[in-house]
Amino acid sequence: MTETRRWFIFAGIILLGFAVYALSSVLTPFLTAALLAYLMDPLVNALQARKIPRVLAVVMVFFILLFVFVSLFIFFIPLLEHQVILFFNNIPLMIDWLQNNAVPFLQKYFGVSDNINVDFVKEKLTANLQESGVFAKNIWTTISASSFVIFNWLANLVLIPVVMFYMLRDWDGIVKGMGELLPRSVAPIVETLVRECDEVLGAFLRGQLMVMLCLGLIYALGLWIIDIELAMLIGMIAGLVSIVPYLGFIVGILAAWIAAMLQFHDLWYLAYVAFVFMVAQSIESMFLTPLFVGDRIGLHPVAVIFAVLSGAQLFGFVGILLALPVAAVLMVFIRYFKKQYQQSDLYGDAGGDETCLSS
Repeated sequence: MTETRRWFIFAGIILLGFAVYALSSVLTPFLTAALLAYLMDPLVNALQARKIPRVLAVVMVFFILLFVFVSLFIFFIPLLEHQVILFFNNIPLMIDWLQNNAVPFLQKYFGVSDNINVDFVKEKLTANLQESGVFAKNIWTTISASSFVIFNWLANLVLIPVVMFYMLRDWDGIVKGMGELLPRSVAPIVETLVRECDEVLGAFLRGQLMVMLCLGLIYALGLWIIDIELAMLIGMIAGLVSIVPYLGFIVGILAAWIAAMLQFHDLWYLAYVAFVFMVAQSIESMFLTPLFVGDRIGLHPVAVIFAVLSGAQLFGFVGILLALPVAAVLMVFIRYFKKQYQQSDLYGDAGGDETCLSS
């Protein structure tokens, strides 16, 4: 590769990054549509393999997605809303329990000062919650009164499925067209890397989403069986944050322990909650992750956290959408360049290392 071509590629990458940054608000519906099209393409291909025309397969997938979203709004959203309201309504009762049980325990066994004014905390917290409700209501009123915000929201709501339909219908042609633009000298290497990226992204996005959904349902079902009132809320939160390995387990079990103690005041429920999460974690490690994800991703939990926070800081919501796919792709390129480096003269061979050690 000549020096001019290298600078040309480097400049193209810089311009692409600047364009994503400058157009982040505009790109949100297009990136969302592209992500959904990528996730749904294997399902369309499977239907197409059964002699169903591509357009009809796309329409069938749209009806499947519509059924899923309608089911969520009919069954899960109202239930989750009820759980959130129940949580906020129980906050004063939680503070009373802390005052009557936790504070005396801390004072007796850990020598905590008896000057803790829980009533003052309760009063301020209740007032702040009321103010937060008024503030949220004012924000919603302001947003509702803004015709531009409503128009923008409705435009995105319509634009996402439209763009997704056309991208999903022409997905194979788009991929083929991009491949034809590659310089022939680097096309084999790029196509190999793209295939590896597709495996990693497919494993991570489709697999991890399925693991998160299944874990959330298992957590919620288990907590519901032991009669935890906030079972759905805790289960869904633990499922969502389980995108980082073990973080969902830690957050979920701590939240469930607190909810169980505040609801039942019985230490046995700590054991019940622990049993639920241990069973869920066993199912995840032995069945869900090997089935849906496998071992092809190679993203360390710290890398996942850093990628999400970096994406949010640099590009906002668009950055959150792009963070994990970009990180997964970067891991493919890092492994490729590591292999090239270890095969280069700069890295050296075993004989050279032995010579250096002997000297």
